[in-house]
Amino acid sequence: MRLSPIEMKLVETHAASGFEILQNIEFPWPVATIILQHHERLDGSATPAAFAERRFSWKRESSRCDTVEAMASHRPYRPSLGIDAAIDELTSKRGVLYDSAVVDACCRVIKEQRLS
Repeated sequence: MRLSPIEMKLVETHAASGFEILQNIEFPWPVATIILQHHERLDGSATPAAFAERRFSWKRESSRCDTVEAMASHRPYRPSLGIDAAIDELTSKRGVLYDSAVVDACCRVIKEQRLS
C-alpha cells in the first residue's frame, strides 16, 4: 500500500512536530534540534528548513541512523528493505549525501554487532 500525496505530506511534518514538542524541555543534549535535523544530507537536501550552520552537527549522525532504521524496518506502507539495502544506500551515496566518516563508522558498527 502506497501513501497518498496528502498522507506523505503529513509524514514529512514529523521532524518539525517533534521539534515543537521538545524545544522547551531541557536535556543534556540538543534533542529537539537533532529531531528537527535528522533528515539532513550533506548536500543540504531532505531538510525541513534551511540551516546556515555547516560545522559538526548531530544531524550528520542522526540522519544515518534514521536511514538505516527506516530502510531495515517494516513500515505500514511497505515491507522492510533489509539491512543490506540500507548499507548499500549509505555506501553508494558516501561522500555525496552522507558524511564519509559517519558512513564508515555506521557500517563498522553494523558488521561488528553482526547486524547484517
